[in-house]
Amino acid sequence: MDGVREVGPALRERIGEAEWALRVQLAACYRIIDHLGWTELIWSHTTVRVPGPEHHFLINPYGLRYDEVNASNLVKIDLDGNPVGPTAHLVNPAGFVIHSAIHRAREDARCVMHTHTVAGMAVAAQAQGLLPVSMYALGFDGEVAYHDFEGPSLELGERERLAANLGDRNLLVLRTHGLLTCGRSIPEAFVYMYRLQRACEIQLAAQAGGAPLIVPPDAVRRASVENTRQFLATGGVATFGELEFDALVRLMDRKDPSFRS
Repeated sequence: MDGVREVGPALRERIGEAEWALRVQLAACYRIIDHLGWTELIWSHTTVRVPGPEHHFLINPYGLRYDEVNASNLVKIDLDGNPVGPTAHLVNPAGFVIHSAIHRAREDARCVMHTHTVAGMAVAAQAQGLLPVSMYALGFDGEVAYHDFEGPSLELGERERLAANLGDRNLLVLRTHGLLTCGRSIPEAFVYMYRLQRACEIQLAAQAGGAPLIVPPDAVRRASVENTRQFLATGGVATFGELEFDALVRLMDRKDPSFRS
């Protein structure tokens, strides 16, 4: 893996333990996404803001597969897309536009995850978007935002509209494009994405059956949202998603711990 490492062992000492811990967790997240089959060649991104007032965030090196991402080759950039510190890698312009839009507008959105899965893009192509026809979808009923397709997200002007469409929500369907979630931590954004992805998969499977779909009554839908919110917050805000995420990190350690390098 030496060919895809950003710098030598001195990086950990230079950036400090807090950023290093985030790098390891984000690299693990990339390996988990790869394990789940949510990748699309070298495209799409998950980013996390590093501690400090500068709004710097970490993003995957453009050109590497997700299974090549490790803690030291993640690229730190500012809100203008400029690398912070030495790096041997480029950054995907589309990834910068989408993620910087949210990081600059949402102080609480420390992690932003974006995918191009088949199920996510298929639901993003449907006029009605996500339907309340599964347990997962009902947990987010009325809480999913939508952003109309403007092309491959290369224009800086789109950032304002993207952030405005997301508002204070944590789940966004990019029409004709894919899915996006954000959270106060990497585990939180991941669990949102896992449940949103599952909702899309189930919707497509249910539609393929050809039978009429069941939509629960409004009272049940409202209760589902509240019950899901309480379920996901079990253990307190600091542990949101950690049990699920850490379980998969253990699997990545057993599979290939090189993400920690």
